[in-house]
Amino acid sequence: MTNPLDIEFEDMNGTMTTLRNLGGENTNTWIVVNVASACGFTRQYAGLQTLSQQDGVTVVGFPCNQYGAQEPGTHEEICEFTASTFQVTFPLMAKVNVKGEAAAPLFQTLSASSDAGGYTGDIRWNFAKFVLSSDGSIARFTSRDEPEDLL
Repeated sequence: MTNPLDIEFEDMNGTMTTLRNLGGENTNTWIVVNVASACGFTRQYAGLQTLSQQDGVTVVGFPCNQYGAQEPGTHEEICEFTASTFQVTFPLMAKVNVKGEAAAPLFQTLSASSDAGGYTGDIRWNFAKFVLSSDGSIARFTSRDEPEDLL
């Protein structure tokens, strides 16, 4: 199986990249989140920003409009909102689908992992979180899991 850190996806500028490429030389933990600006969990941006400032941690947000159309904005609008409201500096990628037949390959792989309750399958809502290690292992968390409880 391919290490999920090496699965390509489109960044905010339309360039293909990987989680490994986004991580710094000292990154040993990646946190991947499907984000939305008009969701009840949007407040979690603050906790994700705090995590992104820890040594060895890279947080990557993937805007998704599949749940209640809660991420309708353009990339510029999303970045402006997150920066002005939550001081987000971690990278936000191009808007993606995270479930269904059109799901991005990275999210197809992440969705095959199980959360603490044993659920495996399509992401259920915005702000599902995945913690990845350098070896490609995946820990899956639900929208209700707070960023502060991930590490």
